[in-house]
Amino acid sequence: MARGEREGPKWIEVSNSDPFSDSIGPGQDYHDLGSSYPDAPVPRVVGDVVIRRAELEDLTGITELMNWLSDGDIVIVKMGEIIKNDLELNVAVNRIQRFVEDDVAGEVVRLGERRLLLLPSNFSSGVSS
Repeated sequence: MARGEREGPKWIEVSNSDPFSDSIGPGQDYHDLGSSYPDAPVPRVVGDVVIRRAELEDLTGITELMNWLSDGDIVIVKMGEIIKNDLELNVAVNRIQRFVEDDVAGEVVRLGERRLLLLPSNFSSGVSS
């Protein structure tokens, strides 16, 4: 690579490791509820996947993240104001990591400086420890 050229983003392949589940394919319904409808009544069917986005401002938001993971949802967490307080940030990350890895047998993947990808047990990042 020539000097000054930037390498593109490094992508992490995420795959569904549940052999009895159908994979997500092109054209499959995708619901981006955003902040307008955080609890919208989207019908759930067996094998569907919900990807949740959240910004963690303080420790009070961790319970909702845990609920989503328990439901089998994928969660992308942006560390908001909590990132300014090292002690609170460390407590939050440790609680999240213990819950995801120990309680639901999932994975926590760091995405850059401010985001975490939380995967339930039926998904795998493909990244070896």
